[in-house]
Amino acid sequence: MKSTHYYIIAIITAILSLFACPLTAEAQTRKVMNRPYIDQRLFHYGFLAGVHLQDIELEQQGYTDEEGNQWVADIPNYDPGFTVGILGALRLTEHLELRAIPSMHFGTKMMRFYNMRQDVENEEKRQSEELKSTYISLPVDLKFSAQRFNNYRPYMMVGINPMLDLTVKKNQNVRLNSFDCYIEAGLGCDFYAQWFKFIPEIKFCYGLNNIISTNRTDITDASKDIFANTFRKGRSKMIVLTFYFE
Repeated sequence: MKSTHYYIIAIITAILSLFACPLTAEAQTRKVMNRPYIDQRLFHYGFLAGVHLQDIELEQQGYTDEEGNQWVADIPNYDPGFTVGILGALRLTEHLELRAIPSMHFGTKMMRFYNMRQDVENEEKRQSEELKSTYISLPVDLKFSAQRFNNYRPYMMVGINPMLDLTVKKNQNVRLNSFDCYIEAGLGCDFYAQWFKFIPEIKFCYGLNNIISTNRTDITDASKDIFANTFRKGRSKMIVLTFYFE
């Protein structure tokens, strides 16, 4: 089964990256500032590209089939996907921005079902389902920025992110609901180059809705009941590493 080490490592790395900038700043002298007035504009525009990891947090219910086999489900591996979008930001105060970021996320999740009465390492005793996703999202975030020092400026962000999955298929063994809404929080840093502003950001997204359709009336083959009855519900999670260019 999948461990949570990836989440822990990502969180620790993000926190250390945020605090590394102020600590480094103490040992630096003032330098010539690139694009010193860019943050004073009322509106900011840009584009983004990045990568992400998708996951579903499943609540098991211990389904037992007609032969007495007990099944559980999991997504054991993270398959990276990619993200593209555009950025629009409104300056509210010196340290606060309101951002709208229409984006698309392309990715895949491989869900595996394990027969607990048999060897879980035996590939022949498993069932699996590939879940491809193409999300259209419209996150609305608040960005809280620290004071700029030389040519970088760390920040934190929080927001809400409605998403619509365009690739939901009715004939899939595991059917996902097409709409979900995420809460998200993250860290980043503005880097001011001579001609543009480069902004790496990592954020963590957690779905608020049950993403899995469990009330299935279209399954008539008893051998496929495991795909609908193994879990009660599932909530989506994502880790998104994004690179903005303004």
